[in-house]
This record gives sequence, structure tokens and C-alpha cells, in this order.
Amino acid sequence: MIGTALVVRPDNAGDVLLAGPAVRAVAAGAREVVMLAGPHGRAAAELLPGVDRVLEWRAPWIDPEPVPMTSEHAARLVEQVRAVGPDVAVIFTSFHQSALPAALLLRLAGVPRIAAISEDYPGSLLDVRHVVDERVDVPEPERMLGLARAAGFDLPPGDDGRLAVRGPLPDVEHLTGPPGYVVVHPGTTAPARAWPAERWAEAVEALLAAGERVVVTGSPGERALTALVSGPTLVSGPALGHGFPLGPGFPLDLGGATTFAELAAVLAGASAVVAANTGPAHLAAAVGTPVVSLFAPVVPAARWAPYGVPTVVLGDQGAPCRGSRARICPLPGHPCLTSVGGEKVVDAVRRLIPAEEAVKERVP
Repeated sequence: MIGTALVVRPDNAGDVLLAGPAVRAVAAGAREVVMLAGPHGRAAAELLPGVDRVLEWRAPWIDPEPVPMTSEHAARLVEQVRAVGPDVAVIFTSFHQSALPAALLLRLAGVPRIAAISEDYPGSLLDVRHVVDERVDVPEPERMLGLARAAGFDLPPGDDGRLAVRGPLPDVEHLTGPPGYVVVHPGTTAPARAWPAERWAEAVEALLAAGERVVVTGSPGERALTALVSGPTLVSGPALGHGFPLGPGFPLDLGGATTFAELAAVLAGASAVVAANTGPAHLAAAVGTPVVSLFAPVVPAARWAPYGVPTVVLGDQGAPCRGSRARICPLPGHPCLTSVGGEKVVDAVRRLIPAEEAVKERVP
């Protein structure tokens, strides 16, 4: 067993959650695990089992709103890593990212052993260069776990390799009412992955008409969207907290009302979650809740669909935008997702809810 391991994943929350099984593998072989995350992934990193400390640094080659890459900005990372003094670093990346910028900075910080996936010749930047066939669509958690194994780490006995978060989670019944509702999360970080707001509202209406209790979630910056999707028959979280019952016909709008840990708890209490390809879909998988995934094929669903839970993927996976990695839809009318109607969501939820009890039995 080594002393301190640094695991690196400076992306969004969903990317960090997908690294969870690999991080647990590293934790099984190290006395301390420090995770280097970006500002959009820090809250997820703090919920990962096996992570003892979190460092935050914005990677200019990854962040969608990058800060300038200056010597001062680089020095801040080098100083943080030197203060940790890791014995090894494992850099986790997506198939379209290079690990070498991070490896260079970690070398300058004095990290003696670095492992990463790299197609490019790394010279002396990597000690473990793991090469994978990127023509094969391997689920991201398995791809990252493969790197951890190449670096000498593996999951401990009894770990099933699924996504997970650290418990106990906060009590959120004062926000949601009793478990058994359907969560609708309409927001995304990339417009190309978004289902139109009017379709989300249609899905909420259809779920309510089918007798489901509906909870709409979103970040503080998505309050206008969640209010639009919830419609005029809105019950707010504070109103519920003052005794107004949540029932059929009344969606609950929790847009901007939860911390990341509270959102995890809200998703854990759901029978099913309806979301696009975005972080909360992976957070739902991490708490064992089935997911209806409105999935735009700009990245492959085989890599990025919710992992390890019953999932129904909706959307035209053969659309011309497939594999483009576009952040803004390149096709008029966003056809890959606009072809999906609210009733398809209801049908998918009804298919998943019978599986929910079996899934919850295995989630601590």
C-alpha cells in the first residue's frame, strides 16, 4: 500500500461521478486519496467514497469558460500539489481529452509517478502510459477503471464497480414529501443535449395525468427553466414545508433549492428520474435510481448513458449529429430529441418503476 495518491478529474460533476469506481480502486491501495477537481466538479468529488481531501483548480484546457493559462495560474496548482506531496497521480480523462497538460504540471510539482491514458507519445511525462482502442465504445467508468488497474490498483472484494456516493445523505422529506415521486431535471450544461422546454412541460403534464407525483429539480441558474417546466400549478418547496401537501396535479419546483448533497437525496427518494445527458443523470445512477435518459447522440450513449442502473434511452441515436461532440446543435430543429414526446416519457417511466425496488435493495 502506498501513502498518498492524487486522482485527477477536473471536469463537470457527471465526469467526476463516473470516475467513482476507479477512485475507489485507488483508495483500496492507498492510505490517503486526494482528488484534484474543477469548480464544476468539486461538490461531486466531496461525495465520492474513498476521497479524503479535495483540491480545486480550473483547468484552462478543459473548462468550458477557460481562464487564461498564465504562469501565476499554473503556480497555484503546482503549490497545492507540492503541499500534498503525493506518491502517485492517476489522471482520468475522457476519450477526447489529453492527459499531458496535467501531467506536465504534476511533474513540475514533483510527483514521482504518474499514470494516464495517452495516444500521444508522452516522453518522460508519464510512468504508466495506458493505451486503449478508442474505436470501441467502452462505458466511461470501465474505461477509467482500466487505467486504475494499469496503474496497479483494483477494486476491493465485494465492490461491484457501480457508481456510488458517500452517505448518509441529508433528510429531504421536508422538501419532497415521502419517497416514490418522479424527478424531472430539465437542465443541461450544453444546449445540444437539451430537450426543448415545451417538451419538458409536456412530459410533466403527462406524468401528472398518469397519477405520478412530480418533483422538478435544477441549479440556481435554472430557476426560470424549472418554473416554466413546472407550469402554473406550482407548489414550492417552502410552501410544502409549511404543510401544503404535494399531490397529483401539483408539480413541486425545487429549482435552485438544494445543495448537491440534497439533490442526491432527492434523487435517491425517487422511483425514477427523467433527465438529459447531464450530471444529475449520473448522480441518480450513483444513488441507485432508474433513469429515463433524453440522450442527444453528440457523444455515444454506449459511453455516457447512466451506468449500472435500469435505463431507457430516448432520442434518435442515429441522427446526423452523432459523434460530433457539438455543444450547440448543428441541425435545424434539434431533430434527435424533438422527435420524442411526453407520452414516450410516461411509457418509459412505467417500464422502469417496477425495477426500482430491486435496485434500491442493493444500495446502502
